[in-house]
Amino acid sequence: MFDLPQNSFYVMASVVGLLIIASTASFALGLRNPEKDYTELRQRIQSWWVMIALLFVVLTISKNMAIAFFGFLSFLALKEFLSIVPTRQIDRKVIFLAYLAIPVQYYWVSIGWYEMFIIFVPVYVFLALPMRMIFIGETKGFIRSAGTLHWASMLTVFCISHIAFLLALTPLNENAGYIGPVLFLLFMTQFNDVCQYIWGKSFGKHKIIPKVSPNKTWEGFLGGLATVTLCSALVAPLLTPLNNLQGLVAGALISLSGFVGDVVISSVKRDLQIKDSGNLIPGHGGILDRLDSLTYTSPLFFHYLYSAYY
Repeated sequence: MFDLPQNSFYVMASVVGLLIIASTASFALGLRNPEKDYTELRQRIQSWWVMIALLFVVLTISKNMAIAFFGFLSFLALKEFLSIVPTRQIDRKVIFLAYLAIPVQYYWVSIGWYEMFIIFVPVYVFLALPMRMIFIGETKGFIRSAGTLHWASMLTVFCISHIAFLLALTPLNENAGYIGPVLFLLFMTQFNDVCQYIWGKSFGKHKIIPKVSPNKTWEGFLGGLATVTLCSALVAPLLTPLNNLQGLVAGALISLSGFVGDVVISSVKRDLQIKDSGNLIPGHGGILDRLDSLTYTSPLFFHYLYSAYY
């Protein structure tokens, strides 16, 4: 049950160590500058403790528990997406069909049926949703509604389910086990967000896409890309079957696609004129605010790994 492979255990212990350092630093800042309000920082760190603890518990209990957990994340993400993006009241039955696709998609993951997993949402669900809309008989707003439901299903169900399918792959690195590739993907994706933020705050001057994300700079993007790429080359052999060179490519892929996933969700929020996608996670916003980068890094890293070794 809790017999963790060596490398996965060390990485998980390192993450806990980083959280301890962050908590200690936050406490020290409060003592050093009592006049400043560090509430949001403390909330973010406390939320990270909860999220990391929950993730580590489900990953170590069982593979099926972990798959179900990511299925639940897809449910929360789809629910949040549909709560902020306007949909037609008449499409309630169609939306129910989109929700119903979640357990079916994750069932394909649980039995390791790759062929059905890879086509179920982008083929069968994509065809079924507008077909159900046709039988409702309302054509006004049809294109907008179909596009919204298709894109929501793609991002929150299909893309995120690639994280779960990493668990279904045969482990090729005995020291990492089946959770190694998942830890690598999640760690490098979040590490990329942190690195781009730190580089941007420290040296950022030239904005990339100010109308979409005013805080994103070339310095932050390139600094994060270099840091994550090099770090990935070192970490990938510990948690995945990838060698150092392949880890280098994986790091660049995660950094580039993580940036795109982040600004895509930022575009959605700017279009809707909202700051956060929700308030589920104190200090972080909504579930989409935490999964934004993963909507792109998950499928791209999965298929890179799958094409290289499976």
